[in-house]
Amino acid sequence: MKILVTGASGFIGGRFARFALEQGLDVRVNGRRAEGVEHLVRRGAQFVQGDLTDPDLVRRLCQSVDAVVHCAGAVGNWGRYQDFYQGNVGVTENVVEACLKTGVRRLVHLSSPSIYFDGRSRLNIREEQVPKRFHDAYASTKHQAEQKVFGAAEFGLEVIALRPRFVTGAGDVSIFPRLLKMQEKNRLAIIGNGLNKVDFTSVHNLNDALLSALQAGESALGRAYNISNGNPVPLWDVVNYVMRQMHLPQVTRYRSFGLAYSVAALNEGCCLLWPGRPQPTLSRLGMQVMNKDFTLDISRARQWLDYQPKVSLWSALDEFCGWWQAQRPIRR
Repeated sequence: MKILVTGASGFIGGRFARFALEQGLDVRVNGRRAEGVEHLVRRGAQFVQGDLTDPDLVRRLCQSVDAVVHCAGAVGNWGRYQDFYQGNVGVTENVVEACLKTGVRRLVHLSSPSIYFDGRSRLNIREEQVPKRFHDAYASTKHQAEQKVFGAAEFGLEVIALRPRFVTGAGDVSIFPRLLKMQEKNRLAIIGNGLNKVDFTSVHNLNDALLSALQAGESALGRAYNISNGNPVPLWDVVNYVMRQMHLPQVTRYRSFGLAYSVAALNEGCCLLWPGRPQPTLSRLGMQVMNKDFTLDISRARQWLDYQPKVSLWSALDEFCGWWQAQRPIRR
């Protein structure tokens, strides 16, 4: 099977492209940074550099491939709506159109469970429990991108979307690095009572799910699937495990959610008024994420994708910590 992996210079796309090469697949990769995919090229991947906002480039990328794993997109919780729209919806439109025009058989789309988040605690969320209104531009545009993907099914494209939660392992730069830097400066505090449970996903388990989505039978098509390790844990237990592995002090200070949320709102307001609108160090969404329960029901993936998480969260955290120490040794 020959596949295209978009966003391969990023964490998830890069890790899956490497995994696919190890499984014997013929892999073409795309990314904005050539240096980010050098390790994939050395392993035999074909690299085509370019911006996915260019429809002609995307059509060239999709020529002669059997399937596309679309991992590229705009991420974060700060920025202009139009930038999130272009990076998520516009780019996905280009990928869908290119798949249809070049005869790609299957499209596996990396979505996000952020579409479920409404600022409140939610447990065992099922795929159909999508709110009527979305919390922010990222969630809204990720859901719109999903709809573009599912809309292509009526034209014969085989489609599947995955919604993995808190993916971590070697290469993860989105979850723990900022927390580590805050704790190094003694600025990190537990928000609320510290008992809120959340889901994480080992990148190895996500790789298995993506491969299963590429190989799944007809009965699995046209669906979105929650992906996680299937074992929710208290968020602050995880944070403090990472701190111990990195030889940093435990997070022991507590801050009330109300106070933290108010300070974050003030911080956001100042950043909106500041020239260039820099990203705030504290955000209201960040305070909610660090305080609320948020867990997924993964029974649909177990049933239709035969998804069985094999790598524990603690192994994934050990992998991340080893990688992070190699990248940026902690001063002792």
